[in-house]
Amino acid sequence: MTNPRSSFTIDGLFRPVENPVPLGRQGSFRQRRTELKKSPASEIPANPAAALAHGTVEIISPADFAAKVALARPLRIKLGMDPTAPDLHLGHSLTLKKLRDFQRAGHTVIFLVGDFTAMIGDPTGRTETRRPLSREQITQNAETYRTQAFQILDPDRTEVRFNSEWMNELGVRQLIEIAARISVARLLERDDFEKRLANEEPLFLHELLYPVIQGYDSVALEADLEIGGTDQKFNMLVGRELQRHFGQAPQAVMTMPLLEGLDGVRKMSKSYGNYVGLTDKPEDMYGKLMSIPDQLMVRYYELLTSSRPEEIAAVKSGQLHPMEAKKRLAQIVVAEYHGDAAAARAQNYFESKHQRREIPSSAQVYRIAEDLWICELMKQLQFTPSTSEARRLVSQGAVRVDGRTITDVNFRFVPGEHKVLEVGKRRVARIEP
Repeated sequence: MTNPRSSFTIDGLFRPVENPVPLGRQGSFRQRRTELKKSPASEIPANPAAALAHGTVEIISPADFAAKVALARPLRIKLGMDPTAPDLHLGHSLTLKKLRDFQRAGHTVIFLVGDFTAMIGDPTGRTETRRPLSREQITQNAETYRTQAFQILDPDRTEVRFNSEWMNELGVRQLIEIAARISVARLLERDDFEKRLANEEPLFLHELLYPVIQGYDSVALEADLEIGGTDQKFNMLVGRELQRHFGQAPQAVMTMPLLEGLDGVRKMSKSYGNYVGLTDKPEDMYGKLMSIPDQLMVRYYELLTSSRPEEIAAVKSGQLHPMEAKKRLAQIVVAEYHGDAAAARAQNYFESKHQRREIPSSAQVYRIAEDLWICELMKQLQFTPSTSEARRLVSQGAVRVDGRTITDVNFRFVPGEHKVLEVGKRRVARIEP
């Protein structure tokens, strides 16, 4: 087989990488593997492996991990993400912050954009086949990932890679050679595959290849450690197996908690639409966090903030009123990504709009010449994608005119007589004749 680290021919957004180096750094790959930036003795924890393992769910294996951390060279730490939507979200931040811990300890992070695997569709946690993305969708989504990841990661210690670099170069024969290393029985150990077969639901061959390809990414990158959510454990273990077959030391695997989404039921996910994006506007981020179920507050405090144990205990016991606790949580998170001033403005916006029932002075002003069907108005303002969606929102009581809830789907907005339209919690417009 060809060397997976040889140069690649790729098109469009994904440029050839002949001698990959972390962005902003110079030097060869071998130099990076043999030189570990030393920290002052006062900054080195007594047990570096234990410090880096803090906040994780599981490490496989602890002995392998400790031995790798003890090596006198930077570790190559892999995180793979498929660009299934343009936004990274707070669920991703758990893993990104852990990667930042490794960077601060002198290690190199490989942020792998799964542009090739996105065309397959990750079957993890799915009861049906995920619809693959087109090359155009993938390119559009991937363009934003680098900027968003660097809100948390250090660009100087990060390699941004795309798995199309090596997968586009593999022929059918080489792919078969890789697939021959993993048995079908092993792949069918995955819970989601097993459940689909038990329920007589279709399971397609390309879905079986997904964990094999993700595992081969670890071979191509010569990863020392792979980090991901608990739902990615199976795929990461396949990477360990394939590395053994290709004569590499198997990567250690580190799993991170999954953050529940705004619905409080399913994991936070771009696909489920229950997420808070890292690039959401401060007002939107604050408003979304204020909408989480009360029972999620403690978990959000634990996973998303560095609050002291006694502060979290006050939230858990109810000593801090749930509304105030939620405001504090939203303020902390918004300040982390947008700054204290933006967080203060977002809080004032929320309080004026939802608690004091004031219409923010920043609300956009629109002009219409004659009365208009409420559903058509919502569509023209781009508050909804269609009039059918507007009908649904009206029937659910999510639409207000001048503070009064509208339930008549035939209602007509009369400029001059009616002045303010509100849809949901975050969409508001002033209407003038």
